[in-house]
Amino acid sequence: MNQQTIDRIRKFTEDRDWDQYHSPENLAKSIVIEAAELLECFQWSDNEYDLQHVKEELADVLVYSRNLLDRLGLDEDEIVNMKMEQNEKKYPVDKARGSSAKYDQL
Repeated sequence: MNQQTIDRIRKFTEDRDWDQYHSPENLAKSIVIEAAELLECFQWSDNEYDLQHVKEELADVLVYSRNLLDRLGLDEDEIVNMKMEQNEKKYPVDKARGSSAKYDQL
């Protein structure tokens, strides 16, 4: 996410004095709620969905995720790269390629 977008999210929250409601627990709940709304876009069909609605719900997940990163003082690149390193070890290409098996079943 570029800095201009991050600043816009922060200003939106600050202008409305919503930080007071943004505990880590509340933000995590909001992420799950919005993710469920995103999933609802595909409830009855994998092929027929409203792309605009998908974009709106996905944006909500991203905004709440950005807010949680800020609340916890985390860097998104740092935590994503940390997780990718873990995933690369758990799912080596030679064992995981083309397989949907969980790492403990490879």
